[in-house]
Amino acid sequence: MSESYDAIVIGAGHNGLVTAAYLGRAGLSVLVLERRELVGGAAVSEEVFPGFRFDTCAHRVGELHPAAVRDLRLKRHGLEIIRPDPTALALLPDGDHLLLWRDASRSKESIGRFSKPDAERWVAFGDHVRKATRFLEDIYATIPPRLSGTSVSDLTKLFLVGGRLRRRGKTAMAEVLRTLPMSIAELLDEWFETDGLKGALGASGITGVFQGPMAAGTAFTFLHQHVGSADGIIKPTRLVRGGVGALSEALAAAARQNGAEVRTAAGVERVTVRDGQADGVVLANGDEIAAKRIISSADPRRTFLGLVDPLQLDPEFVRKVRGIRFKGACAKVHLALGELPSFAGVDGGSAHLCGAISIAPSLNYLERAYDDAKYGSVSQAPYLEAVIASLSDPTLAPDGRHVMSVLVQYAPYHLKEGSWSDARREELGDRVVDMLADHSPNLRSAIIDRQVLTPLDLERVYGLTEGNIYHGELALDQLYFMRPVPGWARYRTPIDNLYLCGAGTHPGGGVTGAPGYNAARAILKDVKRER
Repeated sequence: MSESYDAIVIGAGHNGLVTAAYLGRAGLSVLVLERRELVGGAAVSEEVFPGFRFDTCAHRVGELHPAAVRDLRLKRHGLEIIRPDPTALALLPDGDHLLLWRDASRSKESIGRFSKPDAERWVAFGDHVRKATRFLEDIYATIPPRLSGTSVSDLTKLFLVGGRLRRRGKTAMAEVLRTLPMSIAELLDEWFETDGLKGALGASGITGVFQGPMAAGTAFTFLHQHVGSADGIIKPTRLVRGGVGALSEALAAAARQNGAEVRTAAGVERVTVRDGQADGVVLANGDEIAAKRIISSADPRRTFLGLVDPLQLDPEFVRKVRGIRFKGACAKVHLALGELPSFAGVDGGSAHLCGAISIAPSLNYLERAYDDAKYGSVSQAPYLEAVIASLSDPTLAPDGRHVMSVLVQYAPYHLKEGSWSDARREELGDRVVDMLADHSPNLRSAIIDRQVLTPLDLERVYGLTEGNIYHGELALDQLYFMRPVPGWARYRTPIDNLYLCGAGTHPGGGVTGAPGYNAARAILKDVKRER
């Protein structure tokens, strides 16, 4: 091994880059190794067709960790977040639609066309969501305590978590604790009566998870999507100028400015372990590189059952890792468009199409879509979320043309009959186009080209095990001190000097950088202790 570093980060996804930037900022020599030719992992923008640049995996971002934005000076590195308004356009049957805005009064006006009582409850609902997400923000900002820890530090962390919740007031505390395990259907049925509104909101409770809206814990998934949102804003949509990949490029620039080296087309074959300690990596080309610490931004299964020889691990730990549920539920369809789609009844034209456009007309619709998937079939009528990013950023497509990225759910990774063949891929693409064309009469003629990514494609190309966009389901039994597995939720692993920093760790998936930020804190704490 001719090369040696203080730390090697496996994978240049956005969390890996956040961790690398902070380690470099602390004075460590850091090497980031990325299998693909470009940085970003699932937060990438790619020119799929000449002149058309798509966000091929994540087509919107969460609320980025504020400390990372500030400390790494991401704005100086070109990061610009776009916050479209309206945030969401829900397409409904019979050519109707519902708009949700950043201004609660405008949302109330839109909702009031369907139900005056629902409109009157809107502001109170936003307050309820914000109170719950503030508690989650407190949890997400902390490194989880040890599951059975009895140290003063661990007991203090548990006490502080409870104290933060109690400071919200007894009533608010009870409401938060009651809401987290609920189904999103139960939560929305308590507040609203309009099917279209409940369907549009309920979709945020099932996005990326292999559950229907009537499953326990989907209210938490809904809240997770709103962590960091400004008061009263429901279904926030955040885009990145230049595409989501511009965020990853800004993070890579920050990492380099802080002294880290970033290599692409340098896939890691395995992590070398000697005497229970990770001490380097072997690349796909056979090169070996030594390091004092190895940090994997890959998911836990890929790390412990692929990069590491499982024989180096306790069998019980391996059993827990094998038990992590992934169950990918999503596909992506990208459409290169010769003109802007016109949607029936949407008289605002392009002004109303800049946010997320969804087809989820009711909770029952979402549950039926899930029914197909849980028996191993692609939904006959899936939930769709489309973003026309070129409306907010015309540089993504040639003049007068547009890019549309569509998240499709449910498209299960595991099919009851057959596999994800090319024929099935195109069948899924046809289904998505047909559904959108039911609302947009000019869509078919506007399509210049299309790309369909199945869950299997998401796994093979982007390293998302089983096509799961969160590196493991966001379910209540796979969160906080149970993520990735009970007893190992503090970014450290059973192998000394091997760490995790990806979305498979607390606080989970979404383009926020929070797992990478927390992992860097844990690693630097160990570095300081050793010094």
